[in-house]
Amino acid sequence: MIHFWKMNGAGNDFVVLDNRDGRLSLSGAQIAALCDRHRGVGADGLLAVEPAQSGADFRMRYYNADGGEAEMCGNGARCFARFANFLSNWSLDSVSFETPAGIISATFHGDQVRLRMSEPHDWRPAQSLPVADTSLSVHFVNTGVPHAVVLTDDLANVPVRSWGAGLRYHDAFAPKGTNANFASVLSKDTIAIRTYERGVEDETLACGTGMVASALIHATLSGAPSPVKVLVKGGDTLEVGFTRDGDSFRDVTLTGPAVIVFEGDIATPV
Repeated sequence: MIHFWKMNGAGNDFVVLDNRDGRLSLSGAQIAALCDRHRGVGADGLLAVEPAQSGADFRMRYYNADGGEAEMCGNGARCFARFANFLSNWSLDSVSFETPAGIISATFHGDQVRLRMSEPHDWRPAQSLPVADTSLSVHFVNTGVPHAVVLTDDLANVPVRSWGAGLRYHDAFAPKGTNANFASVLSKDTIAIRTYERGVEDETLACGTGMVASALIHATLSGAPSPVKVLVKGGDTLEVGFTRDGDSFRDVTLTGPAVIVFEGDIATPV
């Protein structure tokens, strides 16, 4: 049996495991089975807390719903931080943890978690790409994982699944592919987004690194000051903070909720 917790950050939901003793070793197929919404717990991904290998407090392992390990997940990282505080009897004011995208730190502000993100990189300005029988103007930035961002005036009617899949597997982002975000400007300091997540292979209610990517693209194009508010499909509004440094950004943060929903036991998938 596997003891697990279920958490969500702005509707992006996760199976969370305490693996500080290193007892668990799950295959990609087993992780996918746990994330299966019909035959498992059901989640957009799986988080595992492991001992740090450097100077951080913990190590975060994150796996998408298909069982593949990913470098980073913003909503997952906030849930991870909240869970680390839970494991520490809620005694922490801050926490740091290793990820393949670098060491991430978080601080706690009531029921909100503020992440200090890794530095965004691999900026690519608007490029015209053929997608699903149309042409899209696509911006790109890596905010821990790769993100394509398309601005639209009609967010409600964007065919997120078809355009998202077209961008996710586009040759321009080969071989690893990208996540795809569709953003609409509501005001100078507020945007709304919808996201197609790589590894989930569908639209999700929220994506933390996608919020950061979309907010920074918006700030680049409009000159919007920090913070930028981001409304996600799940209904939550999060904040992306940053410091402008010429044409680049530093001190990037993501602030939003992270909630433990329930815990339980499930048979280890075969």
